[in-house]
Amino acid sequence: MTEIVDKEAPATAAGRTYNDWAQNDTLEDYSLRYAPKSFRRWTPYVVATTALGGIAYLADFAIGGSIAISNGFSSAMVAILAAAVTIFLTGIPISYYSAKYSIDMDLLTRGAGFGYLGSTLTSVIYASFTFIFFALEGSIMAQALDLGLHIPLAVGYLICSLIILPLVIYGMTALSKMQVWTQPVWLVLMVAPFVSIAIQEPGKFSQFTHFAGNSPTGSSISMLGVGAGAGVALSLIAQIGEQVDYLRFMPDKTPQNAKKWWGAVLSAGPGWVVLGAAKQMGGAFLAFYIAGSVGLAKANEPIQQYVSGFKTFAAPVALGLATFFVILSQVKINSTNAYSGSLSWSNFFSRLTHRHPGRVVYIFLNVGIALALMEGGVFGFLNTVLGFYSNVAIAWIGAVVADLVINKPLGLSPSYIEFKRAHLYNFNPVGFGSMLIASAVSITAYFEAFGDYGKAYSPFIALFLAMVLSPLFAALTKGKYYIARLDDLDEPLLGPDGLPSAVELTCTVCTTAFERPDVANCPFHAGAICSLCCSLEKDCHDSCKSGPGATGPVDLAMPAVRSAD
Repeated sequence: MTEIVDKEAPATAAGRTYNDWAQNDTLEDYSLRYAPKSFRRWTPYVVATTALGGIAYLADFAIGGSIAISNGFSSAMVAILAAAVTIFLTGIPISYYSAKYSIDMDLLTRGAGFGYLGSTLTSVIYASFTFIFFALEGSIMAQALDLGLHIPLAVGYLICSLIILPLVIYGMTALSKMQVWTQPVWLVLMVAPFVSIAIQEPGKFSQFTHFAGNSPTGSSISMLGVGAGAGVALSLIAQIGEQVDYLRFMPDKTPQNAKKWWGAVLSAGPGWVVLGAAKQMGGAFLAFYIAGSVGLAKANEPIQQYVSGFKTFAAPVALGLATFFVILSQVKINSTNAYSGSLSWSNFFSRLTHRHPGRVVYIFLNVGIALALMEGGVFGFLNTVLGFYSNVAIAWIGAVVADLVINKPLGLSPSYIEFKRAHLYNFNPVGFGSMLIASAVSITAYFEAFGDYGKAYSPFIALFLAMVLSPLFAALTKGKYYIARLDDLDEPLLGPDGLPSAVELTCTVCTTAFERPDVANCPFHAGAICSLCCSLEKDCHDSCKSGPGATGPVDLAMPAVRSAD
């Protein structure tokens, strides 16, 4: 646990030490901090490949199959495309700002209209995404272990949880190697059944267009079906958070690497949904392809889909090959789910408890919750769980995006992202209020308060309200609640090259050196303080924002401390 040494020590005395887990950069991965230049040693290609390795999940196949079975071919295809376009467009600004400022989704949310404590709720929303999908992916892996190795599901759930832990403990260092080396094998196995079917049974693809599933309107398009299907697919909108958990390790963008930088950010950021939508369509097709042999009830199970797919060209080893493919896919994605979940829980508990035992501790919490969901049979409620979750997730993402693409260009919010407690109000009604209202209205719609169409399109209601309310609240409050005090350290934030300064300053509290963007001036401790020690300080009562050393509310017309260009 984090230990406060001599709680009664003078404010200027060094008084905080961290345990070995929290002090080890390889384990900790700067889970609550700006990712410094000295740690961001990977090329854009490696970062992008690592980020895209996390989308190897097979839940897309299950989701696509479920949407097609419930709503028929036409409605499913339109729903998947509508959700994909929405996710892609909202992912662009989030990916850009995260990669530019080298911060994760939680720190980005803080500065994009939510405030220091306001983003605490979004940490739980994001953590929920990671353990819900860990449970869904683990359930898929357990189905493969059951079918391929005859391991009971309950035991399989435990195995699927435990094998992830060693990879995630070592963070980006281990995950980057695993994702890069396994990606080519995974890609070949994923597309192989579709190529084989196209060669041997090309007529199946035209027959697929007449697939009705359980839809009351058959294979024709239904606007209710489109809305319901899109709502399920939109639950994946929070996946952008997992993408930027890796994109924060991008090197600084320079004239020399600009093309590679943008290529990596766009492909590994919003670009994940291109492959995601293709997998959902593939899952819908495979559900149709195997429905006659396994029944509609099991047609959305990826292990069943790939056993049948591999039988078209490797019948003797189809079961073994499918089992291997599913296990490989789920290890790749659940390592990402567990990793991102550990970041979210670290952010959440550090603010509530003013303690930080290290990111590794929260890996066990996140995996434990996911294991409980698996044992509770979460896969059987796939559409219901994801349909409800999407309302909350899209309200959060919509509020963040509105701040980045509307408020900042209009001058309603600062042009830069400020994430440090020392400079933020605890709550900013712009993002936090927009999310609460948008999610409340959309959840009400989801429970049929506004009829069948209101329920079907409730996630879009959440997105629309969040995008409208954020600039409205920013205008009404005149941006007052974004910045509580200006950065007043003498050392500039930007270096001579115009990029974030790599100059290191020593934290007065923990006596460790950190790069300039991660440090603030602390009147309480009479010196520089790193962002984590600032977060964990519970005796200052935010005196820097209200005492003699406070700058006061910032006029947004003032020049930004850091340029967003």
